[in-house]
Amino acid sequence: MVILSAPSGAGKSSLAKALTADARFAVSVSHTTRAARPGEQDGVHYHFVDPAAFERLVAEGAFLEHAQVFGNRYGTTRAAVESLLREGRHVILDIDWQGARRIKALWPEALAIFILPPSLQALEARLRGRGQDDEAVIAQRMAQAQAEIAHAGEFDHIIVNDEFEEALADLKTLIAEGRRRRPLHYDPGLIAPTGA
Repeated sequence: MVILSAPSGAGKSSLAKALTADARFAVSVSHTTRAARPGEQDGVHYHFVDPAAFERLVAEGAFLEHAQVFGNRYGTTRAAVESLLREGRHVILDIDWQGARRIKALWPEALAIFILPPSLQALEARLRGRGQDDEAVIAQRMAQAQAEIAHAGEFDHIIVNDEFEEALADLKTLIAEGRRRRPLHYDPGLIAPTGA
């Protein structure tokens, strides 16, 4: 299992998507209460659910990890991860530092990698370049980025995503080395439901 975390705009989702060019890898599709963005498909990018449905899943203990980010809830279900592991796939979790902490508690052998932008200025330029957020949201994302970066030291490795292809090559190297050191196996006994 590979955990990728980063501030919004650092490129973790793009890196995760690039890894899935290798059919042995699959990104676990998270649930979220946020609205779908243009081009996003339910069940492909996220499972889009309303807050009541998300709360039901929390109450049922369906999530391995869940958190609130920018007013929206996100969570990874046990069923999604188990399904991919049963298929023999290497699971990629595209989650925040809070979720990474929870997953590492369940799977200490999971490889946790934090993706950094080359600078906060570059991150801000990327956020502006996406054209999906207004000034207030960009300011909020930048403040949150600094808080998230403060947790980078909790991860097994840090990659600076300055040049995408170099960052991807570094990521692939770390995963290959991690697989040799840490066999990625499915042990259903490690998966415990989480409440709040």
